[in-house]
Amino acid sequence: MTSHILHRQTKRPMPTVTRGEGVYLFDAEGKRYLDGSGGAAVSCLGHGHPRVVHAIKDQVDKVAFAHTSFFTNAPAEELAAFLSERAPGAFGRVAFVAGGSEAMEAALKIARQAHIERGEDKRTHFIARRQSYHGATLGAMSVGYHAQRREPFLAMLTKNTSHISPAYAYRHQKTDESPEDYGLRAARELDDEIRRVGAENVAAFVAETVSGSSIGVVPPPPGYFREIRRICDEHGVMLILDEVMCGMGRTGTLFACEQDGVEPDMVAVAKGLGAGYQPIGATLVASKYADAIVGGSGTLKHTHTYMAHPTACAAALAVQKVIEDEDLLPQVRARGVTAMKLLHEKLGQHAHVGDIRGRGLFIGIELVEDRGSKEPFAPELNVAGRVKQTAFDNGLICYPNATSADGKRGDHVLLAPPFIISESELDELTDKLARSLDAVTSALH
Repeated sequence: MTSHILHRQTKRPMPTVTRGEGVYLFDAEGKRYLDGSGGAAVSCLGHGHPRVVHAIKDQVDKVAFAHTSFFTNAPAEELAAFLSERAPGAFGRVAFVAGGSEAMEAALKIARQAHIERGEDKRTHFIARRQSYHGATLGAMSVGYHAQRREPFLAMLTKNTSHISPAYAYRHQKTDESPEDYGLRAARELDDEIRRVGAENVAAFVAETVSGSSIGVVPPPPGYFREIRRICDEHGVMLILDEVMCGMGRTGTLFACEQDGVEPDMVAVAKGLGAGYQPIGATLVASKYADAIVGGSGTLKHTHTYMAHPTACAAALAVQKVIEDEDLLPQVRARGVTAMKLLHEKLGQHAHVGDIRGRGLFIGIELVEDRGSKEPFAPELNVAGRVKQTAFDNGLICYPNATSADGKRGDHVLLAPPFIISESELDELTDKLARSLDAVTSALH
């Protein structure tokens, strides 16, 4: 049957998903797939959780949608309070949107508005990091630096952005450098760039707390974000953390930055916020900046039709309550330890596995042509694409990507299984991944 959908890729037909159960998805032919990446780090509670399904049905029975220019709604108010009370710092306000790109776009525009409301009109410049990804909308893509995704749209991107090096120890830490010294060196690039641009012109520094799909789950070096926070404070620059992929418990704490000892000025979350049960994202705004808007113009200049969607907020609230009530964050940390142990046992000596890294149930495996030199595979070999398809054929959904090493070369596999995954299911996941990698790398030779 001809599809009338403009799919992500149009050259190869895809199976039709028909149902989900726990950590598994099933297609129309009855084949079962272990969802080892939660889609794209989305399905943190797996599929078909009864409490979340019930919350959605219950909210639809009451009111599915009401426009925020006329009404607020109880699920949105309760979810905003829930997140604000648990956020690392004084976050007085939350804006709810429909996904991660929108959450990051909102953060950029709210930052600009807050600076205007505070009388700092010259602050229009944003600094971010190379090999980062912050979303597909034009503002988010401008601060992001995923080379392949940016390239077709370069002429459309904003010019008020610049980029420093990623905090990427596997590729950039010197052999005679401690992790702490490397973290300080990487962070101090921000200070240099702020001074080059002129501190009075810089609105914010934008970074993923734990880098996600662009370079394959790279936790920051020790002390990196504390130094970033100090530099931002010195120059009056906002710190915007992108936790769309790594936040909402994925790394073992509700907000990933809790483990780095920093309080951002804004933080964007999505994916695990609603666990895929409804489309939702959120931008949390520190009170001192939110208060500038509330006490100033009193009008948010950045709005969307589906902001604070009642059904989406009801679903996300149910997801977050399940995570808290079932005490899943300690399980994320424990299962993360188990997953790393299994991966090191099965892949630690693999000739083409250069690095295994991560936090909690957020794990990256970097693939290389040569372990000693860390030389990446040639892009034309399409190693990431082959791993994705081979794993899929073997009944495993994982999230490989390319360009991690330098923006043009480099392959990795991202794993982000549901928080509810059992140890036996982790064993199945890592076994299927190991067999898939073996098959791909053997075929290359």
